[in-house]
Amino acid sequence: MALLQISEPGQSPDPHQRRIAVGIDLGTTHSLVAAVRNGVPECLPDTQGRILLPSIVRYAEAGKRQIGDDAKAFAVEDAANTIVSVKRFMGRSLADIGNQEQLPYRFEDGGAQGMVSLHTRAGVKSPVEISAEILATLRYRAEDTFNDDLYGAVITVPAYFDDAQRQATKDAAKLAGINLLRLINEPTAAAIAYGLDNASEGIYAVYDLGGGTFDISILRLTKGVFEVIATGGDSALGGDDYDQALAQWVLAQAGVSLSQVQDLAAVRMAAKRCKEALTDSNEAVFSMDLHSGQRLEQRVTRADFDQATAALTKRSISAVRRALRDADLQPEEVQGVVMVGGSTRMPQVQEAVEAFFDRKPLTNLNPDEVVALGAAIQANQLAGNNAAGDLLLLDVIPLSLGIETMGGLVERIISRNETIPAARAQDFTTYKDGQTAMAIHVVQGERDLVADCRSLARFELRGIPPMAAGAARIRVTFTVDADGLLSVSAKEQTSGVEAHIDVKPSYGLSDEQVAQMLQDGFATAQQDMKARALVEARVDADRMLLATMSALEADADLLQPEALEKIHALMEQLRAVQASEDAAQIEAATQALAKGTEAFAAQRMNRNIREALAGKSVQSIS
Repeated sequence: MALLQISEPGQSPDPHQRRIAVGIDLGTTHSLVAAVRNGVPECLPDTQGRILLPSIVRYAEAGKRQIGDDAKAFAVEDAANTIVSVKRFMGRSLADIGNQEQLPYRFEDGGAQGMVSLHTRAGVKSPVEISAEILATLRYRAEDTFNDDLYGAVITVPAYFDDAQRQATKDAAKLAGINLLRLINEPTAAAIAYGLDNASEGIYAVYDLGGGTFDISILRLTKGVFEVIATGGDSALGGDDYDQALAQWVLAQAGVSLSQVQDLAAVRMAAKRCKEALTDSNEAVFSMDLHSGQRLEQRVTRADFDQATAALTKRSISAVRRALRDADLQPEEVQGVVMVGGSTRMPQVQEAVEAFFDRKPLTNLNPDEVVALGAAIQANQLAGNNAAGDLLLLDVIPLSLGIETMGGLVERIISRNETIPAARAQDFTTYKDGQTAMAIHVVQGERDLVADCRSLARFELRGIPPMAAGAARIRVTFTVDADGLLSVSAKEQTSGVEAHIDVKPSYGLSDEQVAQMLQDGFATAQQDMKARALVEARVDADRMLLATMSALEADADLLQPEALEKIHALMEQLRAVQASEDAAQIEAATQALAKGTEAFAAQRMNRNIREALAGKSVQSIS
């Protein structure tokens, strides 16, 4: 009789099988990927040992793309085709984007119900497509690290991302070929990493200031349960804004207007360098070349920088105050403040947080890495690798969800800071006698007028039995899943007629658009595979040459002159083709060298065995 293997609920049927699952921090300035290895979460480096991947994509000539550090080098000289901080455009319309005139991009308006796109030399690209390039790069990094396919990923988003921005992130994961296990809020991911690493319990605030967004979350940590009790923030406040404020201050001091500076990307880069220098020094120099050919150099003190950015820091503290009010807490009730995001390294930010909470913020974790580490822990559990399963994650809805009622008013169905997953229902009725249909307009936001909130979706319930006004009973049910995404149903109680919609936000992508982008991706997949194969072939060739040279240095005396000459010839042939664009040719030359050194490898092994056994008896070996 065959034996059947059984397993505990939620565990893998094969106890030795481990699914490769990662956490990805898709950041405004930098992105990174982490995984749990040997029970410990760690960030995965690229082939050059770099953990942080600049969130920059350049569309180069001849249909080529550069991502990360390769693209960063062109952020000034080819700014229009080098997209920086694309996360700020995710799920946004043209009207949502401030300071457009200070950005080096040519935008394409998606209309009242569409996401903005950007013109590049590779054509019009949506923020979703550009983000997918970054996600795919991190996916390849993870697969190369483990030499295996990726099972899935947990991707983090700012806590204040609305439904449209979350949907855009899901679309980007799909385009990148990633099985999305879950979206989780960045501050929640940081709390997971912090709580597990430090065995902390109690009320904690997570102050997350990244390159483009600011989030504040108030969490209760209790024996492995991470409960978000309030969240807030500003999706248009980040390190980029500090760069911009510093640049404007310096230009004003020098009597130079922005219109006199042709290259806005150069201004941003100079400001960023100056800002980073001021983190460790009380004084730094802002320097850049103007279009006129003159060089602008301005000494900036830390006090100058603090003054130029005081309004931004104050905005973040105001959001902290609101979140605490939502949680019905006073600053002194918070046990600790976890600092997340590279921008929290700025001294004025740490000083403002310390002054508000009257306690030093906790900075013992790397603020750039902590979000990815927490996401990796969650991914490891969702993949079924963690047998303990002792982590319960209770996240919240960042913005209220409701429907439009008569007069353009908003009736909230689910309030912000409600724990998710969540389901709420409310009854409505007809407005006119004999009304047989009801239009349902789903909105998100905290304002009382529909015009001041974000439209998410519209659908109709038809087939309502004709009745007197106010007699029908229509139950509208909102269901929010673990990713914070919404589905809405409406049902007339007496007749049972029902309508349902999985909300695809206005600024998300339609299924047709995603399908088209996937198709376009397949069209360039061949080119991408060729580029990847070429890099791998060159790396393998390098390894083979290094191994052969090392072997010759140690044991060349084993070879006859003819054999030694043949190996040298094969090495020269490999070096000659190594720089070519033909991966197959490089692989063939690598294989030829491997085959040509097989006999030499055997001779070396025999020598090593003889040396190891020299002077030993058979009895001592057995």
